[in-house]
Amino acid sequence: MFQAFKTRYLVPAGAGLMVLAGSAHAEIPTAVTTALNDLSTDALTVAGIVLAAIVAVYAFKFIRKGL
Repeated sequence: MFQAFKTRYLVPAGAGLMVLAGSAHAEIPTAVTTALNDLSTDALTVAGIVLAAIVAVYAFKFIRKGL
C-alpha cells in the first residue's frame, strides 16, 4: 500500500518541488563575486605553497636516505 502511495503521490510531488527550486535564482551581488574570485586566487596560492613544501620535505628525505 505504501509503495503505491509513494509512486502515485510522493514522486511527482518531489519532482515538482525540484522544478520550482531550480527556477528560483537570485542575482549575486558584484562584491560577493569579486570576493569569491579573490578567495579562489588566494586558495590556489596557498595550495601551491603547501605542495612545494611537501615536495621539498620529500626531496630532503630522499637525499638524506641516499647518503
